Amino acid sequence: MTMAACGKEGSSGTEAPQGATGQGCAPVAGEQLVVLDDDKKLQNSDNIVAAISGKAPNPAAVATATDKVAAALDTTKLIALNKAVDVDRKTPVQAAQEFATSAGLTTGLSGGSGDIKIGAADFSESAVLGELYKLALNAAGFKATVQTIGNRELYEPALERGEIHVFPEYAATLTEFLNQKANGKTAAPKASGDINTTMTALKALGQPVGLTFGTPSKATDQNAFAVTKAFADKYGVKTLSDFAAKCSGTASVLAGPAECPQRPFCQPGLKDKYNITFGSFHQADAGGPQTKTELKTGQASLGLIFSSDGSLATN
Repeated sequence: MTMAACGKEGSSGTEAPQGATGQGCAPVAGEQLVVLDDDKKLQNSDNIVAAISGKAPNPAAVATATDKVAAALDTTKLIALNKAVDVDRKTPVQAAQEFATSAGLTTGLSGGSGDIKIGAADFSESAVLGELYKLALNAAGFKATVQTIGNRELYEPALERGEIHVFPEYAATLTEFLNQKANGKTAAPKASGDINTTMTALKALGQPVGLTFGTPSKATDQNAFAVTKAFADKYGVKTLSDFAAKCSGTASVLAGPAECPQRPFCQPGLKDKYNITFGSFHQADAGGPQTKTELKTGQASLGLIFSSDGSLATN
């Protein structure tokens, strides 16, 4: 298939490709957003994974139950779960129950007994994941409860102490948290864009503090870069490599949080990993309504969002 060239907004697309001119791709307004595939893995692999305390009752049975949740999820399904809560205003309990029923999460599990405490962070995605763990663990024979805990600085030590037994975590973020906790804030990063490499590092960091981990899900919640569908269709872009080849240049506008021009996983990363440059940067927010508005109203070509954003399912 021949890809459209990237002229200025409203152009006929007959100009030379960006690789020859560096002109970039002007924004194109539209209500539907699409995430461009991070095909060179700029972002670290923040796949959802169960963090399990060594003091949990029967950690192997806990892992089996939470692995069933992991196997049932991918990013598209996680987006739908987030939409159910954040857009459709269902409770996390309702959303989890509906998903568990459709996915058969409560069948074929056994081996659990005793009380088990599930932790969840204080945002809706974590709450839904905690409820999914609860359904699976109860089906396995445990008596599970979910406790909402604040930030990682509070709940990770509680996992180590066995005050909570399992937590829905994000592989790369937890890897770097444990890495810096063990080796200092300036420790060389151990997480990467490859989930197998990240999990190897995470298991090694978890072992000294008594933490084990389930099988990582295909579902991720990590930085992602989006364009409008109208933009993707006009310029023929599906991946960040496509954007680099067709849209690096002065007409392109990047939107994101104030720190984006300095953060390695934002504008500098796009330059270093993909050799993407922009004519301008519009300060907005981190994956929130301001960035989405910039994209939808045709003010930005590319914007930083989160890969599991529930609004993506409404497009």
